[in-house]
Amino acid sequence: MVSNVEKILEKSSFSRDDLIYCLQTEGNEKQRLFDQAQKIKARFVGRKVYFRGLIEYSNICSKNCYYCGIRAGNKRYIRYRMTNSEVMEASNYAFMNNYASIVIQAGEQTNKAHVTRIESLLKKIHRKTNGKLHVTLSLGEQSEETYRRWYEAGAHRYLLRIEVSSPELYLRLHPGDHHHEYTKRLESLKILRETGYQVGTGVMIGLPFQTIANLADDLIFFREFDIDMAGMGPYIEHQDTPLYQHKGLLLPLKERFQLSLKMVALLRIMMKDINIAATTAMQTIDPQGREKALMVGANVIMPNLTPVKYRQDYLLYENKPCIGEEAATCMNCLEARIYIAGDVIGYGEWGDSRHFKKRTKVTL
Repeated sequence: MVSNVEKILEKSSFSRDDLIYCLQTEGNEKQRLFDQAQKIKARFVGRKVYFRGLIEYSNICSKNCYYCGIRAGNKRYIRYRMTNSEVMEASNYAFMNNYASIVIQAGEQTNKAHVTRIESLLKKIHRKTNGKLHVTLSLGEQSEETYRRWYEAGAHRYLLRIEVSSPELYLRLHPGDHHHEYTKRLESLKILRETGYQVGTGVMIGLPFQTIANLADDLIFFREFDIDMAGMGPYIEHQDTPLYQHKGLLLPLKERFQLSLKMVALLRIMMKDINIAATTAMQTIDPQGREKALMVGANVIMPNLTPVKYRQDYLLYENKPCIGEEAATCMNCLEARIYIAGDVIGYGEWGDSRHFKKRTKVTL
């Protein structure tokens, strides 16, 4: 007898109701969903996993998002900014170890000094590696001019997580002022696309006030925006944030983790050739969290290259793993996790989004 999930998986496009049903599956139906995602991953993007060496450049942030540990209003952290030499050392480590790609991530700043520093670093990395090290930026909302300057300086990809695609839920998670506007977030994603970046976004899964229907809408948002890459994972609370007072509304951690796996699997099935990250938050809940994400569709993983002395002050959420591991230890650990998942590492390969290549070829 054909199950309901199997009937849905036979469709060329999923409806909102289809997605809601799949996000609530358990047992054999859930496993069928995961098996299908793994097959599609192998067929459309292969079994290679691409490293993106993560550099957490600064925890200085102008935003006050209610869920984030490094929000401007949290006075418990020592604020830091990596020096140029520290960034270059981390970039060189990635280059010498054949990662082929890094991510520079930081709290959101828009001042001229910050924009110029990032532009200068991008040019230095490009010169030092002869353009062989690809750079992804995750630095929040910026002006069109700033996005263009960073693109021309050598950035190729940009991750700007929407966090929630529902405008109503967005308002519950951010202060209602001009620094936290849903429409500005959307406009930034559009400008990134027009500038030429490979564009990524993502959401938190299992938030207070969030429904299964919200998550289905998130998946539809990804599809309709036609993203090139995604980074998403379970919401994990932080006691120094306003949202922590609503922790009583949260699903148990294990349920948030399973819901996250279903989101990864469904996105892989819906958008077969995009890049999907196995996020660190997965491992925060489950020791094999990142391997399990790889087994249901993810194909990108991010070893942390941030100097250990800074990591305790870059906690977006609590119980973040690997904050005491040096880069070499982290790399060896992730290598083992990838092989356990049945994948191989695409050393020396940029691992550009196949979806991006197909999309840009069509539009030219």
